[in-house]
This record gives sequence, C-alpha cells and structure tokens, in this order.
Amino acid sequence: MCLILAVMWIFSVAFFAVLVGLLTRLSFCGSTVVNSYFCYHGPLHRLNCNDNSMNFVMARMCFVLLICLPLVLIIISYFCIALVLFKISHNVDRTKAMKTCTSHLLLVAIFYIPLLSNNIAVVLTSSIHPNVRIINNSLTQIMPPMLNPIIYTLKTDEVMQSIKDLYKRNKVNVTKEKSIKCRRKN
Repeated sequence: MCLILAVMWIFSVAFFAVLVGLLTRLSFCGSTVVNSYFCYHGPLHRLNCNDNSMNFVMARMCFVLLICLPLVLIIISYFCIALVLFKISHNVDRTKAMKTCTSHLLLVAIFYIPLLSNNIAVVLTSSIHPNVRIINNSLTQIMPPMLNPIIYTLKTDEVMQSIKDLYKRNKVNVTKEKSIKCRRKN
C-alpha cells in the first residue's frame, strides 16, 4: 500500500513539475488577464506568443492519464461488478449491492460529465466560452464533494424512513387543511 502511494505521489509531482516547467518557458504578449478564478492552464495557452505545441501535447497526455484512464478503469470495474451482480440469485442481496453501486456511479457521473464536456468541447470547437469553462470546472470541483454526504446519507435506512415519515405527515396535514377549507366553503 505504501509503495502504491509513493509511486502515485512521485508520478504526480514529476508530471505536474513538467507542466509547470513548460508554462515558465512561454512568453506572453498583449493582455495578460486570465478569465478564471483558479489555476487552470488552458487560458494561459491562448495568451502566449511563442510555440506552445509541447504544452498542448502535455495537456493531452494529462487528460488521457489523469482523466480518461481512471474513467476507463472505473467503467471496467463496474462492468465486472455488473457481471457478478447478475450471478447473485437472491434479490435482496442484489438490490443492496446495486444501491451501493448506483450512489457511487451517480457521484462519478456528477464529476466526469462536466469535466468531459469541457474537454470534448475544446477538442471539437478549439475554444470554449470562458464562462462555460468556469461553470463546468466549478461544477466538477464543487458538486461531488457537496453531494457526496447527501447521496450516501440517503442510502441509510433510518434516514430514508425519517424522510418517508415526514412526507406522510406533511401529506396528511395538507389533506386535512384541504378538507377544512372545503367544509368552510360549503
């Protein structure tokens, strides 16, 4: 486990050191205003004056290694999980396992859909409106951590039962209020 963590830390530090090193060799002309509120290398590429083809190659490698590869591994692992789920004969066990998987897949989708749409739009159109990019990046950074506790809390039976009881209580109260209003009108 420690070896895996060490390799990942070394890989991440080395990879991003190369990206930062490539950014330092760029020269900027004209406006140096970056339309972003956090560190993102895409807008910097558009502001430079010299050749940045190596930066684009590294950006694509970064996209493939850090975004696409984990997504492919997640899809493969869930395909294997689906195969195992179809072999489970007991419906209760299958349903319980599917609840766990769907909540995780929902969070994966919430993370990857804005991220992939941002990168695919850049590839297809060669540019994306800065506000769209900022909103997509914000959704990618804010939504999964914000929704994670909510989604996993809704999985617990006690919370779901409390929500159902609250819904029934409110439904009964609304029904009583409607019947009282109907009697007053008559």
